[in-house]
Formats: sequence, C-alpha cells, structure tokens
Amino acid sequence: MAITDKLLNTKEAAQLLGVSKAFLERDRWAGARVPFIKVGSRAVRYRLSDLEGYIEGRLRHSTSEVA
Repeated sequence: MAITDKLLNTKEAAQLLGVSKAFLERDRWAGARVPFIKVGSRAVRYRLSDLEGYIEGRLRHSTSEVA
C-alpha cells in the first residue's frame, strides 16, 4: 500500500460509491465484493485505490453485458 493511499471509513466509502453504509456492511458479511481492510478487532477501512478498482471493474457498456 502506498503511503498516499487514503483509508476511508465505511461512511466515507459509502458516500464515494453512492450506496448506504448498510450495503457495505451486508457486503462484508456476505463475502465482500468491495475489498476492505480490517484494522484491529473492529475497525474496517477501505483503500481509495481498491474502491477505484471496484468501480472500474463494474464498468459496463450495455445492460445485457455479463460481468
């Protein structure tokens, strides 16, 4: 991880992605399509670069296009 790669909390990551905090919490519980980092026993953080990669990976050119 680059020292300049900002870590975001769940609320900040949700705002960046345009989803709810609950969406990210359910995603972590269900298998984490959105990569996250566990810091300590409870804190969860998201790397900005991972979120950008997730967004790029979701890019589609047609609604019928399969992931």
